[in-house]
Amino acid sequence: MTMYATQKLHYSIVEAGMIMALFGAGSIVGAFIGGKLTDAIGFYKIQLFALSGGGLMFIVLGYLQSYVLLCCGTFVLSLINESFRPAHSTAIAFYSKPENRTRSYSLNRLAINLGWAFGGALGGFLASYNYHLLFWVDGLTNIAAAVMLSIVLPVPPGLQSTLAKNKTKASDGISAYRDKQYLFFIFLTILFAFCFFQMFTILPVFLKQKLALNERLIGVLMAINGLIIAAIEMVVVFKLEAKAQPLKFIKFGVWMVGLSYEVFNFLTGEFALALFSMVIITFGEMLSMPFMNSYWISRSQDHNRGQYAALYTMAWGTAQIAAPSVGGFIAARYSFNTLWWIVFVITLAAGVGYHQLALLCAPIKKLGE
Repeated sequence: MTMYATQKLHYSIVEAGMIMALFGAGSIVGAFIGGKLTDAIGFYKIQLFALSGGGLMFIVLGYLQSYVLLCCGTFVLSLINESFRPAHSTAIAFYSKPENRTRSYSLNRLAINLGWAFGGALGGFLASYNYHLLFWVDGLTNIAAAVMLSIVLPVPPGLQSTLAKNKTKASDGISAYRDKQYLFFIFLTILFAFCFFQMFTILPVFLKQKLALNERLIGVLMAINGLIIAAIEMVVVFKLEAKAQPLKFIKFGVWMVGLSYEVFNFLTGEFALALFSMVIITFGEMLSMPFMNSYWISRSQDHNRGQYAALYTMAWGTAQIAAPSVGGFIAARYSFNTLWWIVFVITLAAGVGYHQLALLCAPIKKLGE
């Protein structure tokens, strides 16, 4: 979207950043509504609505070119589309078992990143030919996913009884919005996601303007990210998940993401440098995101899982607002190098925060142990 807005529609990087910020705002609203409705009526209906409705909005968005309409359309698209995430996260927990839950989320990420790898390469090719095709491809794949969901994965037999039980328990458990440790985790996740989202919003513009890479090469880089994750993340998670609590892996992943941007301030190069940075951020992503899912799911219960999933999604939505708008402002007002330094410092601080949270969550040893 940032490249479409700047290269095709000739908006400034700040204006493109604001469009993506509205996507983040819609994500927050959509996640909140999606989480509430997931706990109330179940994840299945929300997934169907979000996929089909989001697909239609993608197609509509491709025909909106005035700045105001593009901003409004992006917000509505995000609101509908992002309501899918809390429902989908809850669905994974429903279909999995506690002992394989981390791997279940990693398997889901594998599917996402296979799509990301193919979609990144295809997106770069389509963008070099006709940006408008991107909206049709996004819309039709969303609608196809809704059709496949209804055919291949029908409504689970025990879902309604589970919802009925959850309603009776709703007043017994703690609300996600009053879980102080979880709220601290959400704050740290916003900091991390702000830095990570530079990869999708400002980094492509940097690669285009400063490293002189074309859309196809940028698409290849994005595809490499997905292919590496699809190839080895499941193995990495399987080897690591029982060795330490999730927060310890998260902090190292967060630090690696910060380092991936900082290399641009110390090294020179074009595609090779961009590839080196992409490999670092990919390994940081593999160490952090699967275990973030493990952490939030461990603090939730069946009757409030939608709330926890919604807050987690809202954290990423908040970052989607800040990353392009603040990142775009810093890059335009100062420089890309200044932005990479700021991102590096934020990831350092966030990693320290995850370390402190790990200490809070550590079991207290008995006297004499």
